[in-house]
This record gives sequence, structure tokens and C-alpha cells, in this order.
Amino acid sequence: MDTVTTRTVEYPADGLTMVGHLALPAGAGPRPAVLIGPEGPGLNDFQRRRADALAELGYVALAFDLHGGRWFTDPQEMLARCLPLLADPDRLRGIGRAALDVLRAEPRTDPGRIAAVGYGTGGAVVVELARAGVDLKAVGTVNGLFTGRPGEAANIRCPVWAGVGSEDPIQPAAQREAFAAELQAAGVDWRITVYGGAEHAFHHPSVPQAVLPGVRHHPVHARRAWRDVLALLDECLPLDG
Repeated sequence: MDTVTTRTVEYPADGLTMVGHLALPAGAGPRPAVLIGPEGPGLNDFQRRRADALAELGYVALAFDLHGGRWFTDPQEMLARCLPLLADPDRLRGIGRAALDVLRAEPRTDPGRIAAVGYGTGGAVVVELARAGVDLKAVGTVNGLFTGRPGEAANIRCPVWAGVGSEDPIQPAAQREAFAAELQAAGVDWRITVYGGAEHAFHHPSVPQAVLPGVRHHPVHARRAWRDVLALLDECLPLDG
């Protein structure tokens, strides 16, 4: 019986050798594909399992790397790496494009049917790909509602969904509102789901509480956010489409 197959893929980006996780569904022939961006600490087994889960549904999935194979446990080290990235849309786009090239080059990928979902810094990456006008069928960002350079949201060619906790001090209400206003002004098909009582990184069970103030796992909303991601893909990137 055919099963999901996985492999590690190495590729250059941002001056580093990135180490991604590619998951392929059973069967043969081209399939819709999903790019998955990890949160600030980097790629770990949580997002690798997300790729595997999407492959089990029938998608080709690539969980991409941000830090050349590193997972940051020290929040200050993580911020020292991520804050300059978040301030530089071109670097974010370079990281995303390199991963997207790997995903498109996979023979099982239907290059005309790709979506991108990211978390935190990985969410900023996938939204920047959309602002760059990349052909994506949908973009989802959880805890990654960062505004872009003026006018570039007009390049977005697909629906954008965002999820965020109501008590997230890193993505406060003013930032959510600015993100929404940017997309609305550009005529983007957008929506934001606010999860009541959730803090930053609420979706991630492996992020210890108090890594940074306002960071806390919320298991109920984590399950809801994953269902919302799947609903976005079902709407915009259907497996039987």
C-alpha cells in the first residue's frame, strides 16, 4: 500500500544552506502543493508533521527553513536573527522564493496550483511572496500580520487569511488593524480570524511558556487554527480541482 514519503532537501538561501522537509502524497502524477513557513525559532518537528499531515490529505508539502538548519532555544538569539529579517522584505522574499523554487521543481508538484501558509516569521515570508506578485492560490499567516512597503499589497493575486490571538502583545490590535487596512486599500480578498484569549505562538505546543512575554500555547485554539488552514486550502486549492 502506498504511503506518504518524506525527504530532507538542502538548498541555498540568505547566504545559508537551508534544510527543508518535503512530504509527498501516495500515488503518482502532479498534485496541488503547499509551502509551509515556520515560526521565528526555526523549523522543527512540529512543522515537519504539518507537512506530513498535508501529504496524507493529498498535497505535496514543503516545510521550509529560515536559519540554515538551526532551531533557536535562546529568545535573544532568535530575535537577533529574526528582527533584521522582518525589517527587510527583500530578504524575506529571497528565503521564500528559494523554497518555492524547490517545491516547483518537485515532479509531483502541479506548478500552477500552489498555496503558502506560514507562522510568525514564516508567515511574514509567505505574505511577502504574495506582495511580490508570486502566483499563489492562497496565503495563510498565523501570528504573522506584518504590514509591507506602501503600495505593494496591490500585487497580491490570491485570497489572504490571517489568524491571531486577541491577547497577542507582539501582534496587537493596532497592528492587526494596519494589516487589514493595507489589504483592504489594495482590494485584496482578505479575512482575519481573532482567537479570543490566545497569546502569541498559541498554535505551537513546543514553544515553552514564558520564552518571551505573551507567548503561550492554547490547545483549543491551536486545533481551530489548523482547521481554518485546512478550510482555506479546501476553498482555494481543492484536491479535486
